[in-house]
Amino acid sequence: MGASVLISILITFLVIVLILWLVQRLPIEARIRQILQIIVIVIGIVSMLKYLAIF
Repeated sequence: MGASVLISILITFLVIVLILWLVQRLPIEARIRQILQIIVIVIGIVSMLKYLAIF
């Protein structure tokens, strides 16, 4: 059971990194890019906390 949680957290982390990289590549203003990055990070943290049964 612990291994499946660890794998889920790892996959979530990799998806977050991939999305952040894709947001960085978008041709948009720096302010909008920064807001998108914050949103992705917050969603990723909430998702990881869900796997740890905190939420």
